[in-house]
Amino acid sequence: MKIEALHIGMNVRHPKYGVGHVKSIGERTAEIRFEDALRTLDPELSELTAAEPSAAISSLDMPLKQFVESTVEAVIGRLGFEKPDAVIEQLGVRWHKGRAILHPSDPTLQTKEVPLEVLFHKLVGIRNQLRVLEQKINAHPQLNDGEKVEMQQYITRCYGSLTTFNLLFKNKEDQF
Repeated sequence: MKIEALHIGMNVRHPKYGVGHVKSIGERTAEIRFEDALRTLDPELSELTAAEPSAAISSLDMPLKQFVESTVEAVIGRLGFEKPDAVIEQLGVRWHKGRAILHPSDPTLQTKEVPLEVLFHKLVGIRNQLRVLEQKINAHPQLNDGEKVEMQQYITRCYGSLTTFNLLFKNKEDQF
């Protein structure tokens, strides 16, 4: 494998050391974290191969713009992110065009008004980020089951803290 084919974070396979994770790349060598140790190897001499799928696109049967847009849509869908206009559909009708008004106890300070659509969008963003975090914890290769459970308990507590805002959601299945 040529050094140019490597990138930091890439998983590679060595015939003797097994699967490793590229930590840094030099002019002719790469530092790779294997299960037993961090090793410095010359990728061209050490019989490294990619341990993850890769793709080369030499010709497309569709315009590049269409390919990129469809890829981005698939990634956004997989991560659970939603389009900003779709978020408003989840907001209960009675809250459309509503405002959250925050009055400070000090009368000399200014009152803050936030459109509920903006607040709702932020809450849905938090929910989506918590879902992604939960997926990353579940798939993390270096965490043991006990550590995963401990971190998931923190996520569950975050969801619990956000249940106050469930009244904003139109559908029960979208709530925290």
